[in-house]
Amino acid sequence: MEQGSENLTIGTFAKAAGVNVETIRFYQHKGLLPTPKRPYGGIRHYGSTDVARVKFVKSGQRLGFSLDEIGQLLILEDGAHCSEAAELAAQRLSDVRAKLADLARIEAALSRLVSDCHTIQESVRNFVGEA
Repeated sequence: MEQGSENLTIGTFAKAAGVNVETIRFYQHKGLLPTPKRPYGGIRHYGSTDVARVKFVKSGQRLGFSLDEIGQLLILEDGAHCSEAAELAAQRLSDVRAKLADLARIEAALSRLVSDCHTIQESVRNFVGEA
């Protein structure tokens, strides 16, 4: 990260993480992000590890993890609980595979519908053309 990345104000931190300041505060309130101590008369500062943590949370959300599940993964990140993290990821993987199967069935049904409609339209055109 660029020079001074361990001395980010909350606004600069939010911009670097691609979120708004309220998201930072919300994550702190939920316990997903630590709130740095405020020096006497000063402002809180954040670093590149904080930016990486917020990006991890946002990535987890895009993958369909709830904030509670992401919080569990962050607690398990020390590696001492790898089996628990693997179990949580396996559950999510099972959910994703079930959704993919549902989407494949929907895709097939829609494809048949489109094909059937084209066949009917073509039959109507041929019938009208012969009359």
